[in-house]
Amino acid sequence: MNKLNLTVSRIFPYLLSIGGGIGFLAAFILTSEKIKIIKDPTYELSCNLNPLLSCGSVMTTPQAEVFGFPNSLIGIAGFAIITCIGMSLLAGAKFNRWFWVGMQLGVTFGICFVFWLQYQSIFIIGALCQYCMIVWTVMIPIFLYTTVYNLRKGNIKTPPFLEGVSNFIQRYNIDILIVWYIFIIVTIIYHFWYFWSTLFQIK
Repeated sequence: MNKLNLTVSRIFPYLLSIGGGIGFLAAFILTSEKIKIIKDPTYELSCNLNPLLSCGSVMTTPQAEVFGFPNSLIGIAGFAIITCIGMSLLAGAKFNRWFWVGMQLGVTFGICFVFWLQYQSIFIIGALCQYCMIVWTVMIPIFLYTTVYNLRKGNIKTPPFLEGVSNFIQRYNIDILIVWYIFIIVTIIYHFWYFWSTLFQIK
């Protein structure tokens, strides 16, 4: 695959600002829809398109409130922070190593949470929330490029036996991102093939 001749340090602030903003908007809409359905259980969610693409099927499950409150509230707080960091970098801000270590811990928690939610949504709940998938889509590059940025800046110290892994991630980050997306898409297509085949009348 061809590599884009863009340095991580140049695209990183824009990635955080734009990706964080998109994630914040998706989390905000989810929270708004959650409040509406709490007020009126008969409210028809705007994102209920069909039996598979149905936010309501996901939003009303225990997995949607892992810590006792809507998961989207975590998204609102987390993506707001990410957006602010991106805008600060664009304005020329500099942060100490401890800050970036904290950022790495935060996005690592975020991607692990996304992994868990993806598994629950696809294999346990059996429905997909469009706004959740938007969060998945932006969280993956935010995590990946925060990791690449921290590795290149030396904010994360890797032991000698992991230098090969570190170099691989830094060198093939675009390939990793593409393969990551493809894996998720293929998983969704394969697992819900019964639905897609009916939708497109494939026999």
